[in-house]
Amino acid sequence: MPSISHIALDDANLPPPTPEIEQERKVAMFDLLEQNTFVLPTRDGREMPAGPYHVGLSIREKRLVFDVTTEAAEKAAEFHLSLGPFRQVVKDYFQICESYFDAVKNMPPSQIETIDMARRGIHNEGSRVLQERLEGKAEIDTDTARRLFTLICVLHFGA
Repeated sequence: MPSISHIALDDANLPPPTPEIEQERKVAMFDLLEQNTFVLPTRDGREMPAGPYHVGLSIREKRLVFDVTTEAAEKAAEFHLSLGPFRQVVKDYFQICESYFDAVKNMPPSQIETIDMARRGIHNEGSRVLQERLEGKAEIDTDTARRLFTLICVLHFGA
């Protein structure tokens, strides 16, 4: 199954992330590279270059950009997605993450678990939105969508 073998975030113009966001980013990138599914479907009757792929994620002109190349640096695809459909779920995700990070410091395990369940639910919603937005452009499984959504949130942090 084709996959992502390298992921890069264009975060050069963003403010430094908080330690919690940096940790989320590291975990998402590690988990993504350990196991993912990323397939470029046939488009306009032509086969797309085969993976594994290097994927660059950036925000340019208020659009989420996926820049996809082969391991041989051959351009495979570039997708520009509107950020609009992500705005509310990213905002909700940041709010629940903040509550979760605070809860871990101060609350009993039962309350932390409740907040974590809500966090996972919002994370699942974000991954579903991403899968919908990539429909016809790239096929990704749920775990890949979840990890990519985390990275999109990291990019939103400074946008």
